[in-house]
Amino acid sequence: MSEMARVYVSIGSNIERERHVRAALDALTAHYGVLQCSTVYETAAVGFDGDNFYNLVVGFDTTERPAEVATQLRAIEDCNGRVREGARFSARTLDLDLLLYDDLILDEGRLQLPRDEIAKHAFVLKPLADIAGACRHPLIGKTIAQMWNEFPKNNASIWPVELPR
Repeated sequence: MSEMARVYVSIGSNIERERHVRAALDALTAHYGVLQCSTVYETAAVGFDGDNFYNLVVGFDTTERPAEVATQLRAIEDCNGRVREGARFSARTLDLDLLLYDDLILDEGRLQLPRDEIAKHAFVLKPLADIAGACRHPLIGKTIAQMWNEFPKNNASIWPVELPR
């Protein structure tokens, strides 16, 4: 039996946001069980002009290896109409990214752990800090909470929202 790993996954959507975020939460719960969920945040699009995103981070335990988790995330994106052609920064139905897998450091092409967006974007760092503030970033060495406290807030266009029921 493989050991359990604690993983954190970011969820983002700016096309039919409520529907796709809920679909992602439902699919992740069905596959992995109980999810630890951050607050949902609304954020302005980064890198392109587009509708605002809903972003959150979930944590869960799994015996799957990182590549298996990444494959599962891609399958959930695909089930929700994710289009992969076109610009890297563009509108999307659903974006699921594996952020942390315990304290594993990994670089296998598209699969990089910890994911570099953690340190770059408020829409990843803030929700991660909500639920994993005491975790240490495996490369930077600071806790996620420390990283958020030190993050420049002047360009962090992010605010909490209630996901409509």
